[in-house]
Amino acid sequence: MLRRVRGCTICRDSPLGRPLSHEPRPVLRARASARIAICSQAPGVRVHASGTPFTDPSGVRLRAWLGTSEEEFYDESRIAIVPMGFCFPGQTADGSDRPPRRECAPAWRDLIFTRLPNVELLLAIGRPAQVWHLGGDAGANATAAVADWQRIVARPSLPKVVPLPHPSWRNNAWLKRNPWFEAETIPVVKAMVRRALAARHVES
Repeated sequence: MLRRVRGCTICRDSPLGRPLSHEPRPVLRARASARIAICSQAPGVRVHASGTPFTDPSGVRLRAWLGTSEEEFYDESRIAIVPMGFCFPGQTADGSDRPPRRECAPAWRDLIFTRLPNVELLLAIGRPAQVWHLGGDAGANATAAVADWQRIVARPSLPKVVPLPHPSWRNNAWLKRNPWFEAETIPVVKAMVRRALAARHVES
């Protein structure tokens, strides 16, 4: 499945709308044993160049939020990284990254998650992931979803889904306006991540 996804060119050859303007380079990491799935938006330009997810300042902040080392974060037997769009979608005129390509999720997402049966914690980073994985519980916007995290986490479902804002520097102002997120949500997220990683360690 990973070989098939990494060879995908649907956004260039059979696009929904304007085709991707550069060579596709799908970026994701997963193994069937993973207990945690990080579901973000789409690779940025640095990740497009490196081929490794979160090799940028967003990754530094995300690893701090999760309380993981780089070694733990990139251990795909424990943590799957499955963005909503696998390829860098390009940038707008003002230099912002475009939204994830619309082709990826319908073509691949359900197939991939049928092969991740052990995921017990899913981190939905950003609005596209929240809408996909939370459905009607996604709220009116990303802030509403993140603010409702306690009710969402308490749902009797597996995997447990935690809505998170994107760790990009572009959200610095949001973090300042919402200090409760790092004060109240992040300690719980770290504990959930640690429990999931510990469970995988015991089994190995």
